[in-house]
Amino acid sequence: MTSAGAPNLLLRDAALDGTVADVRIESGVITAIGPGLSPAPGAEAVDLDGRALLPGLWDAHVHFDQWTLARRRLDLGPAGSAAEAVALVAARLRADPPEAGTPLVGHGFRDALWPDAPHRALLDAVTGPVPVVLVAADLHCCWLNSAAAARYDLADHPTGLVRERDWMPIMTDVRSVPAPLLDRWAADAGRAAAARGVVGIVDFEAPWQLDAWAQRIAGGADALRVVSSVWPEALDAPDGPLARGLRSGDVVPGTGGLLTMGPLKVVTDGSLNTRTACCHDPYPRAVELQESHVHATSLQEGGFPEADGARGMLLVGPEELTSLLRRAAAHGLDAAVHAIGDRAGELALDAFAAAGWPTTDREARIEHAQLLRDGDPARCATLGVTASVQPAHVLDDRDVADRLWAGRTGRAFAYRTLLDAGVTLVLGSDAPVAPLDPWVTIAAAVHRSGDDRPSWHPEQEIPLPVAVAASAGPDGPVAVGRRADLVVTDLDPAAVPAATLRAMPVAGTLLAGRWTHRAGI
Repeated sequence: MTSAGAPNLLLRDAALDGTVADVRIESGVITAIGPGLSPAPGAEAVDLDGRALLPGLWDAHVHFDQWTLARRRLDLGPAGSAAEAVALVAARLRADPPEAGTPLVGHGFRDALWPDAPHRALLDAVTGPVPVVLVAADLHCCWLNSAAAARYDLADHPTGLVRERDWMPIMTDVRSVPAPLLDRWAADAGRAAAARGVVGIVDFEAPWQLDAWAQRIAGGADALRVVSSVWPEALDAPDGPLARGLRSGDVVPGTGGLLTMGPLKVVTDGSLNTRTACCHDPYPRAVELQESHVHATSLQEGGFPEADGARGMLLVGPEELTSLLRRAAAHGLDAAVHAIGDRAGELALDAFAAAGWPTTDREARIEHAQLLRDGDPARCATLGVTASVQPAHVLDDRDVADRLWAGRTGRAFAYRTLLDAGVTLVLGSDAPVAPLDPWVTIAAAVHRSGDDRPSWHPEQEIPLPVAVAASAGPDGPVAVGRRADLVVTDLDPAAVPAATLRAMPVAGTLLAGRWTHRAGI
């Protein structure tokens, strides 16, 4: 696992930004780049035959356990209606019913544009006593049948569509897989990510996965570097980061440098598909939220009617957010604030400013930033706030945004506007909301279409080199002195159409000079 134990390599005939050169790697670090290099003593020489050599790719926003589990759950992505989702559930129950008392869990439905509404009665008609929990693609709500509603003390819920904070305990329960089994599945998911060129992730799984990752890495799950975030509920735990004196960027001993402490993660609003992203303007139709089943933080100023759902939900108010950001800075933690709606983004920036950011050594990030007010990209730049964005959501949400954010989509997923304002961009997937695949991410940022339709708001496309750099993690471009976290592709990303870019064939992935994926070279 350690770079010191990594084999020495000489990569011959690598294509680097249009030129072909050799790359010498010693003890996990690039020590020379140029033509006709000789290998270091004992080094393996690998001929890349002109394949492209790029920085290893990072996914800057992952919910890794959820991604690991979603890969094994009933896929509801193809469902175009509640009726189609019910049919998929019925087919799974006939073909492969769960063990008695165990819920059937599905993942990936997107109901915002469905012609019919999810309701527990629809599921009850095909499920009987089997508990069924269907997880929305955005991870902000679930759809329960009556058996599952009773299981989670929600027997009186009017619809079975459970949002935000009421959904969180259910999410915790359905991910309660025995640790040894989940660790094996996570290791497999890590290898699959490496096969797509991924060398590192920022894990936003709740509430804190640092020790779980340390255990996994010790058990051989060494395909990825992991930055592990912490949520507020774990901040003050007896074994939490404050009690242990951990600061963002601290390397966890015994993990070969693969695991570091990450930021404080705060979720301030909901999501677009669930109609809970907190916005200045009301959604075009009332969101069906029952006040007895919603726990939203109402704003004390401005008169925002958060509880009725007309403008979404604010889950963390301004004073609480400011306090959390001050505590993060005081204890050496970076801060990552989930803000999707434009009101949530505005309040997040207000809180960063009130908490004294930018600081000299801490990173501030807004996660998602899907809808921003016109002046907020410039505010991000002034405050030194990084925009951590997930371009695949452009593909998933374009039709939903056209309906629910009608008249505002020119400032939705506004990556070029952010870039031109001087904001640092980092790219991720939000897996399992979108696949943990950096090429899907990069292609969406560059082309903004995942089908035969024209690019959606092409003025917000960003250049390919920018998208690759925003996916390259902390080490920057391929250069002498860089850690040898690298990806080898069979094709030149700059010379292929969008569909090929999304499915880019990856010939090899190196982590500190160690192959984590190798195919045909």
